[in-house]
Formats: sequence, C-alpha cells, structure tokens
Amino acid sequence: MSTFNMNRLLFIRSIFNYSLKSSQFDVMDIKTFSTKQKGEMVEIGSQRINYMKVGTGKTNVLCFPGALGTIWSDFKPQIEGLDRSKFTIVAWDPPGHGYSRPPERLLTSKFYEEDADTAHALMRFLGIKSFSLLGWSDGGISGLILAAKYPEVVDKLIVWGSNSFVMPTEVEGYEKLRNIKNWSEKARAPLIELYGEKTLQDIQNSWVDAMQEINQKGGNICKSILKDIRCPTLILHGDKDPLVDPEHPKYLLENIKGSKIHRFTEGKHNIHLRYAKEFNNIVTNFLLNSEGI
Repeated sequence: MSTFNMNRLLFIRSIFNYSLKSSQFDVMDIKTFSTKQKGEMVEIGSQRINYMKVGTGKTNVLCFPGALGTIWSDFKPQIEGLDRSKFTIVAWDPPGHGYSRPPERLLTSKFYEEDADTAHALMRFLGIKSFSLLGWSDGGISGLILAAKYPEVVDKLIVWGSNSFVMPTEVEGYEKLRNIKNWSEKARAPLIELYGEKTLQDIQNSWVDAMQEINQKGGNICKSILKDIRCPTLILHGDKDPLVDPEHPKYLLENIKGSKIHRFTEGKHNIHLRYAKEFNNIVTNFLLNSEGI
C-alpha cells in the first residue's frame, strides 16, 4: 500500500462525496445533507446525541459511522435501501460528530471505547434490549468493542474497513494528514461547512494524537478482547482498500470465533456506498438467515 494512496484516501473517507460516479448516492449538497440529517435529540450523560429510528421490523440494527461521519454521510443507502418491514434501523451521530454537538469533543486514545459505551446507553434509552450492529471504519472498531463488552445485547455483528490494532507505518500516514490545510479543497470545504475550520482542525489534531498514543502503547486498540465476541460476525472487505492493510481482516477472522469473511474483489474502503445493492443483500441475508450469507 503506497503512502500516496493512504494519505489521499484517509481524508476522502471523511467527505460527503465518495466519488461514486455510477451510483445514485454520488453527491450530496452540504445544505441538503445538513437539513436531512437532523433527527431526534437525547441526552446521554453530559452528551447531546442526534439519532434517527426508522422501520418496524423485528430485527433491530444499529448503524455506526466512521471518523467524522454522520447518519446521512455514511449510511444513506442502508437507511433508504434496507427493508423497513423487516428491520428497525437506528442510526446516530457519535459524540462530537454532526449534530451530536455541542459540546465539541476532542478525541483521546479511549474514544473508541467511549463511543461503544455511549451507543450501548443510547440503545438502552430507546428500550432496545438486543440488536445487530453495522460498523464502518472507526465505527466498526467501536462495534467490535461494544460486542466484546456487552455480548448479551449484540445479536450479530458486521464490520468493514476496520482494524483491531494500528501499525507504525499507518500512524506515519496519519501524521501527514494532521494539517487540514494540506487537504484538497474538495475534501476540506464540506467539513468546514459542517464543523467550522477551527473545530475541524482541533478534531483532526486530537484524532492523530490518539493514534500516536495508541501506537506508543504497542498499537493495541481492541485485539486483546476479540476473544470475548460471542455473536455471529461477518467481516466484509474490499480487496483494493488502500486504508486497511490485508493483515487486519485476516487477523479479525482468525481471532473472532466462528467469524466469516466476504470479499469485494474490486472494492475499496466504501463498499457499502459503492456497491450498495449487493452490500444490502449480503447484510439482509446474514442478519435474517441462521445460515448466514
């Protein structure tokens, strides 16, 4: 994986246009996005949380966005495409993301676990005793932690673009992304519109600092607790994902008991957006059928 591709696509995952030239989910105007994203508000501890709940199905699903991601930037094809007669879907803006602010939030090396705990508390508030979880990228990491810490509430787990540890070479790439002025205007502008330039830079600084701290402590994010995941787990992976080293899905598969993997041979980091129909079919089959995909 070249440093160039890592640096370029690490920030592209956080913008609203994922260059899906053949997809109906190609471009979202920031103002339309911002209006549509607002859902219901709830206080979880001292944190204001924006969420939405749709569908009437018996199978509860929590959608967990990635870094700087929000309800509509990260899960529009699933919110609109999954069968609402079969699923009840909860999507949220994690603390400090989207409309789950104020307060603004600076990330620490504990933010993955903090987000897992907050998501668990949100589902309890909604009266949802058990649920399946869709986690993308950083959201998948928190999803792994949630499934390990609270195995009694997670029915099934699907993660993609996620890792349980960081490598020194990856952290070197993150450091080169610290200054948002080095990002392309296309990547930077919609995020500044949503967060403001100072807040966006502060969040980015804190994210890179968190990765540096994790790396200095040996790189472990949640690899030591993967053994505690008891639910059926499906790992999805784009074989051309320049953000996720092939070692990461391999490690998850080898260390989550009974887990399965499905590969998108031409997929990159955003397989649920680029291949939305196929992705949604795989999710539906895995969540509703006892035999999985």
